[in-house]
Amino acid sequence: MLCSFLVITSCDDRFEELNTDPNRPGADIFDPNLILPVATYGYGDMLTGYSGPILFQSMWIQALASTSTGGANYYSNADKYVISGSTNSYIQGVWNNGYTVASRLNQMQSLAELNGLTNLMGVGEIFKVSALSFVSDVYGDVPYSEGLQAEEGITQPEFDSQSQAYMAMLTDLEAALNALNPDADPIRNDVIYDGDLSKWRKFGYSVMLKMALRLGNVDPAAAETWVQKAVAGGVFDSTDDDALIPSDQANGYANQNANALNVVDDVYEVRWSDNMIDFLKSTNDPRLPIVAEVPPAGLSANRDGVIEGNNDPAVQIGLPNGYDLTGGQFDISNHPDFPGPTGSGGNVATIGAYSRPTGIYRDRDAPIFALTYAEVQLLLADAVVRGFASGSASDFYSNGVEGAFITLGKFGGGSVSPADATSYLEANSLDQSTPEAALEMINEQIWATTSIFANYVEAWNNWKRTGYPELTPVNFPGNFSSGQIPRRQPYPAGESSVNQESLNSAISRMGGDDWITRTWWDGGN
Repeated sequence: MLCSFLVITSCDDRFEELNTDPNRPGADIFDPNLILPVATYGYGDMLTGYSGPILFQSMWIQALASTSTGGANYYSNADKYVISGSTNSYIQGVWNNGYTVASRLNQMQSLAELNGLTNLMGVGEIFKVSALSFVSDVYGDVPYSEGLQAEEGITQPEFDSQSQAYMAMLTDLEAALNALNPDADPIRNDVIYDGDLSKWRKFGYSVMLKMALRLGNVDPAAAETWVQKAVAGGVFDSTDDDALIPSDQANGYANQNANALNVVDDVYEVRWSDNMIDFLKSTNDPRLPIVAEVPPAGLSANRDGVIEGNNDPAVQIGLPNGYDLTGGQFDISNHPDFPGPTGSGGNVATIGAYSRPTGIYRDRDAPIFALTYAEVQLLLADAVVRGFASGSASDFYSNGVEGAFITLGKFGGGSVSPADATSYLEANSLDQSTPEAALEMINEQIWATTSIFANYVEAWNNWKRTGYPELTPVNFPGNFSSGQIPRRQPYPAGESSVNQESLNSAISRMGGDDWITRTWWDGGN
């Protein structure tokens, strides 16, 4: 009996240890740093592919164009603002991905707090603000102050107005940056900066700069305050600071834009817009032969993404937005500048010899360009012209353009030589004859650069903020935006079933839930 008692007592004393699943470690064992790369790749998915950006903003901003017929009719959402069979699914991509990323980061922060990992908590906050501000930029009002608190019992969070959310996000971002301590815990499993806390600090202040400039049309005083805080804190100061999310096709983390552009119908029907090609040609931009090619003649070559095309700048032609291949009024063959079909016999590409993205955009291992030195320097140039920051707008502009040329080489394809970069800047220095002339040049470069880096949502957001470049909307029959370029995505349909009261309050406050309702900071044009 005594032996039995001892055995039972011993087992009871070690019950928790013996009954813990070794494959599901508790908070005292699990390293929350392991969550960071998963959240990072989720953030990259939010910026790319069929989650929304390549199906909406890429063509709303007239960087790309598509005849969107046949197998690729899903691009009608973007090129013609017309509903396709999966539009409702596409609408929710950014929302679902953004809140999934934020939830994982929130979990990482909670575990980090239990383990005293203050730097990991701070990096999580910086990244979370970047993710949720991205969601807000796409939809408008979002749950923030009460968001991500299901474990605390808040399952139907209030939607903050975008103005409230932005101010809270900026405040939280500043607090997180102030809390970073190089003598505290190291950041591990970091696929962006390999644990370099100084680069995370610069990333955070660069996000602050970008968010601050969003406020310029609605609260200039606040914009100036936060711009100056960002500059004082230290933003990106070289291309080494670029926030690039690596892709890893072999392990299931392929670049989602490349996944899309490798689909045969996408290879055939997705081309660079005439606005983009004309812009690059008008200034002899050395990026043109790196990013654009005209496929060889014939349908088979036009549907083959492996075959290299002709990248001679002289032959590049952009596809006008708003055309199809159906033989009717809007068939591309009716356009006055249609170059004609290519091929012969039964191997004819009726789409014509328009420029498509080169193979760098079909590389599933290509990085995702979340935020770059080039964009940050151009934003600083914008801030100087608006009086929000001091310094030389011309120097910031030149830094941004040169940085864009350098960073393009990180795609894995060709790069711009220093000599070509110098020649370009000598021929295309910043026009400072008037503030508007300078802002036009700066923000056209932001549009071209972010689009070339396949960050289409950023190009769209900056267009909404500034009105540059000046774009003519498509007015295709049956479009969902009254012939206007969409300015937001409607809320996912599922929100009405899980959080209807809060959703309805947000919609009432915003003045609608359609594609052209303007969000709080959107007043650029």
